[in-house]
Amino acid sequence: MDAEDNAVFITGVVTSVIYTNDEGDYSVIRLETPEKEQQTVVGCLPYVYPGEEVAVSGERVCHPVHGEQLKAVRVERRLPDSAEAIYRYLAAGAIKGIGPVTAMLIVSEFGDKTLEVIEHRPKELSKIRGISSGKAAAVSEEYKKQTSLRRLTEFFGARGLKPQYAVRLYKYYGENASEVLAENPYVIVYDRIGAAFSDADTLAFSMGFEYDDARRIEAALLFELNHNAGNGHSFIPRHKLAAATSEFAEIESESAEEGIDVLADAGEIIIDAIAGNEGCYLARLYEAELYTADRIKKMASETLNGSADITKAIDEIERELGVSCSPVQRKIPEIACKRLVMAVTGGPGTGKTTSVKAVLALFEKLGLKTVLAAPTGRAAKRMSELTGREAFTVHRLLEACPTGGEMHFRRNAENMLQCDAVVLDECSMVDIILMSALLSAIPEDCRLLLVGDADQLPSVGPGNVFSEIIRSGAVETVRLTEIFRQSAESRIVENAHMINKGACPDLSVNTGDFFFLKRREPQNAADTIVDLCVRRLPEKMGIDPSDIQVLAPGRKSETGTVSLNLRLREELNPPDAEKNEKKIGEITFREGDKVMQIKNNYDIMWQKSDGSEAGAGIFNGDIGLIISIDSSEERIAVDFDGKIAVYGFDMPWELEHAYAITVHKSQGSEFPAVILSVAGVAPRLCHRALLYTAVTRAKELLILVGSDESVDNMTSNYRQTKRYSGLKARLESS
Repeated sequence: MDAEDNAVFITGVVTSVIYTNDEGDYSVIRLETPEKEQQTVVGCLPYVYPGEEVAVSGERVCHPVHGEQLKAVRVERRLPDSAEAIYRYLAAGAIKGIGPVTAMLIVSEFGDKTLEVIEHRPKELSKIRGISSGKAAAVSEEYKKQTSLRRLTEFFGARGLKPQYAVRLYKYYGENASEVLAENPYVIVYDRIGAAFSDADTLAFSMGFEYDDARRIEAALLFELNHNAGNGHSFIPRHKLAAATSEFAEIESESAEEGIDVLADAGEIIIDAIAGNEGCYLARLYEAELYTADRIKKMASETLNGSADITKAIDEIERELGVSCSPVQRKIPEIACKRLVMAVTGGPGTGKTTSVKAVLALFEKLGLKTVLAAPTGRAAKRMSELTGREAFTVHRLLEACPTGGEMHFRRNAENMLQCDAVVLDECSMVDIILMSALLSAIPEDCRLLLVGDADQLPSVGPGNVFSEIIRSGAVETVRLTEIFRQSAESRIVENAHMINKGACPDLSVNTGDFFFLKRREPQNAADTIVDLCVRRLPEKMGIDPSDIQVLAPGRKSETGTVSLNLRLREELNPPDAEKNEKKIGEITFREGDKVMQIKNNYDIMWQKSDGSEAGAGIFNGDIGLIISIDSSEERIAVDFDGKIAVYGFDMPWELEHAYAITVHKSQGSEFPAVILSVAGVAPRLCHRALLYTAVTRAKELLILVGSDESVDNMTSNYRQTKRYSGLKARLESS
């Protein structure tokens, strides 16, 4: 049945509010129609209370527990106008500070004029016993807040836009929201409102704005810059920004150029000549890049006077750790002792972990308080396991706190970390914003050891920080290339290094921990991948499906993550009467599903499963397991490595299945067994860094399934999509 066939329209009076989420943008209410029928309505109804009259248009849906409901698409609300209805409204707690007794006193005094008095003549409320002039003013302010948001919600709904935008707008701008919107409807594109540019256009055009309105052009430029920041660019060359904005916003290029100048004059964007470009930066990215370059250069210029006998100390450390460091490895603690900042890079099996352990032991001998950090929870957990010491995510180390939908850190230049050294692992994943935040929070005399694999894919966020620090030559760097004996026996390690050098691995040899299964047809490749996960590896090799991670270069095609997730989920976690389900958009989630967070969300609250800790923020690439779906509470609980996060059914959905994930999303993670799809790889994804990153995700077993031609093409293609970043140029400048 089409949504059009389901469309219905009803009116009635709110009799009860069953549920309202903390954000205020989702409610479940009971409505009594003029025919005295009870209807359940769900949707965005902020500050809804019994006694209100509402007109709802939407579609009928069937809730698995609560039965038939009307899902509101558009709502028109009318406040109660009779004394009886106003009493019900106030007695239900509609206005903070007014309960049933006070409501009765107020309505007895003012009758059907009660709400008018509250809004426009609050001083008259002080006639009522127990209401001071101060309380009267507070009651009036609370009521005005509710009516402002209600009108804003109706304004959006009347134009076919999500009422949730109204709630976010009001949270951000408060009572000025309507005035701000009237002045510039394009604010809904940014400032954490989250609307698409087309939504802003719909709103603006309904308000009489023209295509060439300056506010539209400026918003389009900022939208384009934010979009490209999401693709890893710290800046966009001016001519490219003007051209791209001109095309998607359908405006003259001259208008886009003028808009760039206006935004630059207002400080919204920064124009700077960098790396041979006239670069246009979002202000926050410019400041982060400039600060990072200045701080790194200053740290790199300082030499420390170490009084300890480093050679003797390293000899002792080798005995204590039971290892024998190579000459190159021995250089690392030596440099770490004498320099405020240094970098260590190397591929799998080259001894990065041993080197880090040696540095940690040396810092301990020097009496330095050292903290360990990594950009993701999985990377931090692995760092802890390898070093035997507690490691933090950078967000946790800096005490991240969401404010107004944006991330801020309690640890900063005014409240620095109390430590003498920081070891940062998986640095290739660190973007320019996070690096800037970390640098601002470490004391001036604090050592910083940057560790990672510069040949892997760059961070998801803007910049190419680790690679550019190393390539600039500004920081003393040790590159580990020797493969140690125990790792040299691994064909995963051997082939990873071959790929990194541009040599295609020998795919005819299927032994050890590296295998290639040739499947030229994508459908055959997909069938094989599913069979490996469901039957062959569990039955023949005793590998639990939970230890298998399927990787694919992209999302589309028969061997992309979308299609593979659908097939793997139905095989590995099929429908079960004992497992609750919930359909969100086009995806059905089920208890037991493996899922991934697909964007940074700083507002999601989490709590450790043992209750020992709580916090906020689930980040792009975090993988978890759905442990419960509660239809009565309209919530889904997900376990992210011991952190339990709860998602409301109504939230802007940020989870997807993770039986198969893209190589980009796998960064910073290591899995016991990896199956990599190399069938029908799209040209833009056919490059060496992607293949190398994928291969190095496997710890014990790697199986490539697909075309040998794809493997050869990826290995031979060293080039990948260019990122616009000025960090290297700034580090190289005097």
